[in-house]
This record gives sequence, C-alpha cells and structure tokens, in this order.
Amino acid sequence: MRNGGRGTMFAEADSIRRSNFGNIMHSDPNMSMTAPVSEDDLCLRYSSASANGPAFEANRVSCEGSPMTMSPWNQTTPFNKSLSIPFEDDNVPANSLIGSLEREEGHIYSLAASKDLLYTGSDSKNIRVWKNLKEFTAFKSNSGLVKAIVISGERIFTGHQDGKIRVWKISPKNPSVHKRAGTLPTLKDILKSSIKPSNYVEVKRKRSLWIKHSDAVSCLSLNEEQGLLYSASWDRTFKVWRISDSKCIESIHAHDDAVNSVVSSLGGMVFTGSADGTVKVWNRPEQVRKGTKHTLAQTLLQQECAVTALAINTPGSVLYCGSSDGLINFWELEKQLSHGGVLKGHKLAILCLETAGNLVFSGSADKTICVWRRDGNIHTCLSVLTGHTGPVKCLAVEKDQESGKEQRWIVYSGSLDKSVKVWSVSEFAQVAEMQQNQLQGSYDRESFPSDGSYSSTSRTSQHGRY
Repeated sequence: MRNGGRGTMFAEADSIRRSNFGNIMHSDPNMSMTAPVSEDDLCLRYSSASANGPAFEANRVSCEGSPMTMSPWNQTTPFNKSLSIPFEDDNVPANSLIGSLEREEGHIYSLAASKDLLYTGSDSKNIRVWKNLKEFTAFKSNSGLVKAIVISGERIFTGHQDGKIRVWKISPKNPSVHKRAGTLPTLKDILKSSIKPSNYVEVKRKRSLWIKHSDAVSCLSLNEEQGLLYSASWDRTFKVWRISDSKCIESIHAHDDAVNSVVSSLGGMVFTGSADGTVKVWNRPEQVRKGTKHTLAQTLLQQECAVTALAINTPGSVLYCGSSDGLINFWELEKQLSHGGVLKGHKLAILCLETAGNLVFSGSADKTICVWRRDGNIHTCLSVLTGHTGPVKCLAVEKDQESGKEQRWIVYSGSLDKSVKVWSVSEFAQVAEMQQNQLQGSYDRESFPSDGSYSSTSRTSQHGRY
C-alpha cells in the first residue's frame, strides 16, 4: 500500500443481538478526554481574539461503561483481509457500530463519502481513501491539516490550513490513482492579479490578493446546479469559485470573526456561520456572470457564543446551526426562515452536523453523536452513539444500499482520537421503546422544550459561553 503502509481496521464478531441491548446507545457522562484539547487541536475558531478553546474535565475516566463494548463489533482482533458483516439484514442492530478505521498519523478533521469510497483528511499530508472498511489508496498534498473535502464527479476538492484549495482527479484508467489537477487560486491568476494594486485588500493589517484566502480554509460547499464551489475561511471571508475554469469570481467579507461554516442551498441562498456568533443569509444571483454579486439578505442569529457548524437537509427545507454552547438551532426555509426550535442533546460544543433523509446527526466535543429524527418541526433523539475517546470533528453519511426495504444509513464519524468509526443507523427505529429506555437511563424527563422539539437531555455547557 502507498504512503507508509496499510491502514488497519480492528473488529471482532460478537453474539450480542438486538434483544440484548435494544436500539439505543446511551451517552456515558463519564466519558471524556484524559487531557485538555487546545483550540488548534479542534481546528475550529471560537474567536480569533481569544485562544481559549473548549475546556474538558481531565478527571473523567475515558471509555468507562461505553456501549462500544456492547457492540457487535469490538476493537480487539486485527483483520488484514476484507471483512464481511456476519448479520442478516433483519439481525443488524438498528443503531450500532460496525467498524473502526485507524491509522496512527493524526487527528481526523474531514470526511467525504462517494459511492463505495470514503476520503479522510487529517493533520498529516496524506488523504486516505477507504473501500469496504479497508484502505484502498492514498495521495499526498504539500500541506497537512486537510480541513475540508468535497467531491464533484471525478474531482475532489480539499481545503487546507495554508489557505489553499487543492483539486484532484481520479485516473480513468486506474481508480486507485489520484492526480493533482491544480490549486485554487491558480498560479496564473495570482500572477495576473498581482499586477493591479486594486486587486489587493487589507486583511489583518496585511495586504493580500482578494482571490486568495489569507488564513485557514475552514469548509467547502458545492452547488452542482450552478457549477460553483464555496470556500469559507478564518480570514472572515467566503469566496465563490467557478468550477468550469477554476476562477475566483467573488470574495465576500462576510463576518467580524472567523467563518466556520458555509452551505449552499438549491433555492438560491447561501448560509454562513461564524465565530462572531452570527448566521447570515446571502442571496445568490440566478445567473452567474461577470459583475453578479451575492447580497446579504438577513442575519438569522446573533449570539455571544460561536457558530461552529451548519447543515441543510436534503429537501432544502430546514437549516441547522450548531454552536459552541452545545445547542442546535433550526429554521424552516419553507416558512420564510422562521425559527423552528432548539435541540438540546450535548453538553459541549457542536463540532459538525450532517443530514440524511429525515435524520440529523450532530457530533460534539463531548465525544458523542446524537441521531435526531424530524417529523414536521418535532425532533426526536433516536440514539446517542458513543465509542470515540476524543471530540467528534466530522461526519459523512451514505445510504445503505443493502438495507432492503428498511431505510438505513451508513454514518462515518471522524475524531481527534485519530479514528473513523462506521455506524449502521435506521431511520425507522421504534421511537416509543427508545424514549422509554432514555427516560430510564441517562435522560431527563423534564427536558422537553416549549418549542416542541424533543431534547435528549437538559444538559447545557458547563463551561459558559466561548
């Protein structure tokens, strides 16, 4: 295998069935990191004016009582060959851990799943590609800390700590070969722009070309319909790239602090979330041509704590926003962006959000993943997936093509514990049974907010606002 050998996957079959532990995984209040994690480790800006990241309770015991030990897959025996899951469709537990991908080369900061391939980015220079829970190939960038990965057909875009976006293409002759196709902005455009003084802008008391990010690229978002790529950065801007010719067609100074997330909707809107505590809505021009500009439509949220993650569900009807206080706000696009409610399921910062079908997945610095199901504006917490020993930094979701009639999803979670865990999640788990288990377990009966959204727990951040 390329670039330093073979990736490892640890797993072991277990005879535990659904009846033994149900469909719910409980959050373990004793799980946390054994050492504090710095803001640089989390790679998320709570404020560019402060170096204070989220705090962790160092006296807690890691992994104590974790349901991972109850999982039908356990990290005990190394397998070098391809693994087949010894469950029939009807016997796979609804929300369970089915695998763990590990390489001792750095924290996992970004994930992207396409068809049967999973791409992982870390603070090493290697971008690894996994297939059937085994390492398939890898390719190396000039810069480490791959903070964002998005896939468009045969092209892969990666955003980096050095402020650059790198473009890769899959070889048509050999799908395991990924070749560098360029960098955004291109060297040609940099040289061309550098001639005109009007192309320079003031960023953090330094002059920089407007087409270049002057700080880390925090996230990427594709709009396939219009052929646009959006990149957001800690330099307080988001930029718009035309994929067809790799041109930066617009740069927007969007916020007063680092931009942590950008998402593009099919309805002609772009949303940005920032460490300044705001979520902003931008109107996208109907046709992309020279001189067209994104315009600020409204500010949805203004709060003291940082906005850390955004996600839009597949129909484009609901926007979700995670914050450093552990709360998730949501707005209904079909109702003129009216505020729908707040989901309370984490006790530390939300670091990532993903949606699939009627499900919402939230990953947190508390090392858990909450699985929410949406029915109208009511959200029910189906499961709290535990097993990571570090903050959950990124998520990717794909439909389980072998699930038959049951709607199942394969969820990938990347963590600062240097692992990617793979989960099987059902959309139609028995909610009533789960709620009963939750109320008897580590959940609080009083945690039903007045906005109608179900809250898995009334816990809030123990460390105040960031």
